[in-house]
Amino acid sequence: MNWNVLHVRPRCEKKMAEYCTLHQIPTYLPLRQEPKVYQRRKVIVSKPLFPGYVFADFPPSERLLVQESRKLVRCLEVPDQVGFANELEQVRKALLVDATLGATPELVTGQPVRIISGPFQGLEGVVSSVQGMTRVVLNVDMIGQSVRVEAEPHMLEPREPPAPRPS
Repeated sequence: MNWNVLHVRPRCEKKMAEYCTLHQIPTYLPLRQEPKVYQRRKVIVSKPLFPGYVFADFPPSERLLVQESRKLVRCLEVPDQVGFANELEQVRKALLVDATLGATPELVTGQPVRIISGPFQGLEGVVSSVQGMTRVVLNVDMIGQSVRVEAEPHMLEPREPPAPRPS
């Protein structure tokens, strides 16, 4: 077992996995199913769960072969092989249960976020707590009041903190 994380060029995950398979390098590219509508037709497309990343199991001697694909940005070595293999297995099991799962960035208390889906789409606030449903506080600075909204983590997108106001 010698897992490596391949950071690939944008939208080249499937091509890199195909290249590795062609050269008999074991890979894992977790794909999620996402419904799309094209000209009033609903189609299910497979998209990478972790855009930009493919996981490959190869020894250091085959690194040059992977680099020759011209799709690789960089190759990250995994220091804890057993732990990483367990994490990949957890992802694999979760996708077997629900193929529509999506990766979400880690959220922390105090982090500015934007709600990207659901009834509160477009609103911006600050994470007040992270437990199950994430609580987001929407501030109305003008009157010194705030409203607390609950949203699921996949509905949130981290954003840059606001620039400090001049005094």
